[in-house]
Amino acid sequence: MSERAGDVGTLGRMSARLALETSAARLVGRLSRAAGRGGGTTLPGKLVWKLDPGALDQLAGRLTQGVALVSATNGKTTTTAMAASILSPTRNLAWNHSGANLASGVASTMLSVRDAELGLLEVDEFALPEIMRRTRPRVVCLGNLFRDQLDRYGELEHIAERWRTAVSALPADAALVANADDPLVAALADGRAHVLRFGIDDPARARGGLQHASDSKYCVRCGAPYVFDAAYVGHLGAYRCESCGHARPELDVAAREIDPDGLDGVSFSLDAPAGTARVRLPVPGLYNVYNALAAASLAFALGVELGDVAAGLERFRAAFGRFERFTAGDRNVLLLLIKNPAGANEAISTLEDGGVPPTLVIALNDEIADGRDVSWIWDVDFEPLLERGLELTEPGAELAILPTYTAMLRLRAIATQRGLTRPYWES
Repeated sequence: MSERAGDVGTLGRMSARLALETSAARLVGRLSRAAGRGGGTTLPGKLVWKLDPGALDQLAGRLTQGVALVSATNGKTTTTAMAASILSPTRNLAWNHSGANLASGVASTMLSVRDAELGLLEVDEFALPEIMRRTRPRVVCLGNLFRDQLDRYGELEHIAERWRTAVSALPADAALVANADDPLVAALADGRAHVLRFGIDDPARARGGLQHASDSKYCVRCGAPYVFDAAYVGHLGAYRCESCGHARPELDVAAREIDPDGLDGVSFSLDAPAGTARVRLPVPGLYNVYNALAAASLAFALGVELGDVAAGLERFRAAFGRFERFTAGDRNVLLLLIKNPAGANEAISTLEDGGVPPTLVIALNDEIADGRDVSWIWDVDFEPLLERGLELTEPGAELAILPTYTAMLRLRAIATQRGLTRPYWES
């Protein structure tokens, strides 16, 4: 038998095996969902991943428009949802909208959508190198690196080094979308040909200085302290090193003339290589402006026109648990996920700017998905909220809840059982 005939035979056997694994995994998922278990979102992928990790390579290879990956410490679920809002009118997506972002969740997503053309996948920071290697992405979008789950991830430099190695292995024609306002992330784009760098350029919206819990305050080249001409969210901003001259690179995609609208949204000018568009997001906060910039830049890397990007961002609705609102009788509930110092402090700043509700609940868990080490809570500035006091929520008023991840899931389950919102895997 010729070598080519042998290759074809091997591919045929692999496809037959994948077809069998896919059928079995889909059956498991249907049974899990029929039993009322949310594990139906990841269980099929867990089965396939255990049986044959190489199946993910083949599943990704079936997507005619390739794969786009999104990773960040904060905002990857929202960024991916924004990108889906932009891309879904013109592309059939394999999108892990439930937030299942480990290899098993990615595999489940690939299994669940039969006619997908493009994989749009948020990916856990630690899992990113493996998923990049297996899916051979067309675009990789890197949003930020903050301290998060130190018991699992270790220090920022550990994740940054893993990302650096993975990015260096990307094909030369793969596009990298990078947050230029994050020194560690921006440095990953150095030397690559196909790069879009995004950031905020509006000194009027900068904080008075770095928060005490800020990360990445030292030069990635020489170790000297950065000088921040503008700090927007945590350590994200316009930085420069007076020792060696390293500084934030030029922005390809920028948000300027930012105009907050309380807790109802935020408007900004989206400046891109093709021009400028005014965008109104239906969610508030500078961190959501960063998420929008990341999603827009990813879409530009895929060839989407500026007008379609702006329209998609304005169609976006909040991802589950991330500034999600629902009603409970004659009262409103606002669910705002917090999971690390930078995200929590930004959530509090957004509530301060938009009007702190009279009643707040802060829910802190220390389960695996939250991180066992909860010492990060000491770096969250809760004092502005405590000054408001705690009262029962009056009719017509809003209850704001700031839970960690597993607490958010349980609170959401209660709301679902009472018919206040839909299960997230059906959203």
